[in-house]
Amino acid sequence: MSARGVLYVHSAPAALCPHVEWAVAGVVGVPVKLDWVAQPAAPGHHRAELNWQGKPGTAGAMASALNAWQRLRFEVTEEGSPGCDGMRYSYTPSLGVFTAITSAAGEVLVPEGRLRAAMATAATEGTDLAAELDRLTGRAWDEELEPFRYAGDGAPVRWLHAVG
Repeated sequence: MSARGVLYVHSAPAALCPHVEWAVAGVVGVPVKLDWVAQPAAPGHHRAELNWQGKPGTAGAMASALNAWQRLRFEVTEEGSPGCDGMRYSYTPSLGVFTAITSAAGEVLVPEGRLRAAMATAATEGTDLAAELDRLTGRAWDEELEPFRYAGDGAPVRWLHAVG
């Protein structure tokens, strides 16, 4: 069974670029060389994209490997495959990691149990339901990453096929 997705490194200090490549290579089992370009939204930082194909769960493994480098901004997506939901992992230094199930169109899907828990919390603790829904859909991550996403339009993209 095979899955595919995209790694978006939105912002990496130059010194961390080789470490990102080594971390991803450790996950996919083949050498990785990314096409780094300047990130206009963060002077002195670089960005890169990598389309990948590998076994289901590769996106989560990449996110875990990159999470150790706390000065990165990145997203890793994995399309749904037979028996597996699509996933998106977003990371920023100030917010940490956000994980979500995604639809075929890349939209965040919130499981019923999490929605019921948010409604119950809002009702019993008087919290704002809209704020809970924003948290469940990763709004803060989207807002922080959007300038970096926009600055990456037109960046070079590379395909990688994992071993095994």
